Amino acid sequence: MAQTRINVPALYAALDAARKSKNLSWRQLAAEVGCSPSTMTRLANGYRPDADAFMTLTQWLKMPAEKFWISEEGASQDDEQPELLAEVGVLLRARKDLGEEEKQHLQNVLEAAMKLHATQRAARNR
Repeated sequence: MAQTRINVPALYAALDAARKSKNLSWRQLAAEVGCSPSTMTRLANGYRPDADAFMTLTQWLKMPAEKFWISEEGASQDDEQPELLAEVGVLLRARKDLGEEEKQHLQNVLEAAMKLHATQRAARNR
C-alpha cells in the first residue's frame, strides 16, 4: 500500500500567498489561523506539521487536505486534474461573497477565455 505524505512546500506556498494577500506577518498569520508561530517556522524549514496543525491550516485556507498530499511514488494527488471549468464552477458556487449573477458572469468569462485559448492553440499546432 502506497503511503501518502504532506507536500510541505505546496502548503507553505499557499499560506504565504494568503498571508501576502491579507498583508500579514507570519506571526499575525499564526494568530489568525490559530496555531503557534513555531508551526509556521517549522513549515518554512520544510518540516511537516502535526495532524492537528495540518487540519487547522487546511481548514483556514478553505482548501481540501488532499491538495497537499504526495503519494509514496512522488506523484501529487493533484496529478489527475479534474476539468478546469468544473473545478472553478464548484469554487465559484461556494463563494458567499458573490451573487448568482456575478458567479455566472465569471463562469461565462472563463469559458469564453478557455475556448479562445483552445482555438489559438489548435491554430498554432496546424
